[in-house]
Amino acid sequence: MLNPEKKLKELEVFKTKREVKKETATPLSIERDVREILARKVSGSYAGLWLLVPEHLRLGSWDLIKAWAGEYNNDINPRLAMQLVHEAALCVNGIRHLRSICHQGFELLNGLPFIATDKHIHSLLMEHTIAEAQSLQISLARLRLAKGHYDSGLFALDPHRIGTCSQRIMPAKKSNRKSKSKKIMQTFFCVDALSGQPFAFTIGSSACTASKATTELLGMMKLIISSNGLVIADTEHATSEILNAFCKDKQFDILLPLAQTQKVKELMQRIDYQRKWAGYALGETTYMMEGLNFPVNLIAQRTGELSYEYEYKPFVTNSISDSIKMLTEDYPERWTIEEFFNFEAAMGWNRASTMNLNIRYGKMSLALIAQSVTYELRKKLQKPYRNWTAKHLSDSLFRGIEGDIRVKDDTIIITYYNFPKDIPIQKYYENLPEQLMAEGIDPRVPWLYDFKVDFRFK
Repeated sequence: MLNPEKKLKELEVFKTKREVKKETATPLSIERDVREILARKVSGSYAGLWLLVPEHLRLGSWDLIKAWAGEYNNDINPRLAMQLVHEAALCVNGIRHLRSICHQGFELLNGLPFIATDKHIHSLLMEHTIAEAQSLQISLARLRLAKGHYDSGLFALDPHRIGTCSQRIMPAKKSNRKSKSKKIMQTFFCVDALSGQPFAFTIGSSACTASKATTELLGMMKLIISSNGLVIADTEHATSEILNAFCKDKQFDILLPLAQTQKVKELMQRIDYQRKWAGYALGETTYMMEGLNFPVNLIAQRTGELSYEYEYKPFVTNSISDSIKMLTEDYPERWTIEEFFNFEAAMGWNRASTMNLNIRYGKMSLALIAQSVTYELRKKLQKPYRNWTAKHLSDSLFRGIEGDIRVKDDTIIITYYNFPKDIPIQKYYENLPEQLMAEGIDPRVPWLYDFKVDFRFK
């Protein structure tokens, strides 16, 4: 039986050799090693991730990553960033450095002959600022806008609080009254309220206010979208700072439920209501909140047929649009953002191992690229597969299918064995170079040293 101490020592020597190799790696040596591995062929269960390659080419992911990294096609750091994108698609954390996916094709997908360590990844993310991450989000959202991912003109905005195990001294918060206080990182997302696709997000410490985060998101949205739209949010956004920002801005309107203070309750009692249908009536008036520079419209919703059954819910808006449509058609779409958190959070928006904002912004912004290309792949799937959560899709498709990777001439060929028959996507991937050229897209993959990629299903 092998001595455990000897085995541990051998493992440490192996780790050291790998670390030395990574530290001394050059773009030329990495390309040479990748080509050597491809020539020897690779088998593994992570071949499903290669289905994202054509979606990267269609979206222009590589150009986004190079712009964020500030480097070029043959450089190493953009490939490390591509590894982060594909880690997000796998919905896992901490898979680097001699762990389960090594030698199964994952590293090749990123144009690397190895899996980068936590040290290298943290160094990369630390070098890039919050402003650079936000610029990446804006550029990505503009590309997605051109591809038709957002077309409703209706936007949902909501905070998403992520628990963290950080040892930093910081305020503990409760997600609700009955929950236990814990350290959290606050994120604020804006998504298309119909398609559920994210535009951008901001991050703050646990003390960051909704007003500050919302006005920052408003500035990012103005850089993405030139048309008008309606933003819907929750009660905690009904502050004078937010309403002043939207009243001053003429591009976006906002609709918010209002807290039922005594002043608001008395005001709702004095409004004349117009009955719209059985058990539903609306009343409108102007409202001047403390700190507001302009009066806003207050829309009171009254439900119930008899006076002793009446229930009221107040909303404020700077819009002059049809109040019935806003309350009965537009506002219920706000729950789309909750579905986004439930379905997509596993891609990297449900954990925060560090409160270093450079690292978190960079990693979560790169995860948006993973979410974008996965969304394009989902559209090729039939129901119910297109409605799978990100984790379910990852487990079933990205790392649940056996395949091999080999190179023939100038093309990397991915062969799948026993591909699920109830997921008929072969027509989208067979003869892929020809399909991409017909779409006006260069089929060469720049981070894979201009190899083309094609697929076989057996």
